[in-house]
Amino acid sequence: MTATAPSSPSTGSGQARIWDLASSVPDPSTGSGQARIWDLASSVPDPEMPMLTLADLGVLRGVREHDGQVVVTITPTYSGCPALATMRDDLVHRLRDAGYAARVEVALSPAWSSDWITERGRRALRDHGLSAPGPAPRAPAGGPVALDLGPTRRRLSCPRCEAADVALVSEFGPTACTAIYRCRSCLEPFEHVKEI
Repeated sequence: MTATAPSSPSTGSGQARIWDLASSVPDPSTGSGQARIWDLASSVPDPEMPMLTLADLGVLRGVREHDGQVVVTITPTYSGCPALATMRDDLVHRLRDAGYAARVEVALSPAWSSDWITERGRRALRDHGLSAPGPAPRAPAGGPVALDLGPTRRRLSCPRCEAADVALVSEFGPTACTAIYRCRSCLEPFEHVKEI
């Protein structure tokens, strides 16, 4: 999903106003109201991969107002993500520093997918020497995604020299959502963001 501010609020039940990200506009320039809140929230960097914003990573899912308080919804990259508390705190601090009372809700369904990383986020990963994920695994006809405990075979290339001759060094990198590879051409190691 493109990380942009919604065009207009839709009225939900009670006193909540909810902005639907599916009806978003590509260039919010008003700088006020909900667009400003979205801009503030979407500028918060990911604590584990600071070259990405939470919006570029695809974890920022929504912004709404309820009883005078801003409520931001995020979906972590996985339910045990150790950066979740930092994401929450950084969002609350960014919004409070701008004068908004804020809280963060965590939505685990639908589960985050690496397909939610924006094109800008994928470029930022490559520009910082990380390999961006390919398409996420899909469940056949609505069934569960098959669990394979063997090594994951990925088609990827070195983000530095673009050579396709790479070798898996470790399925786990400095964060659980990355793997470590080594390029056999330029011999440089690099992280690959896993397809989830």
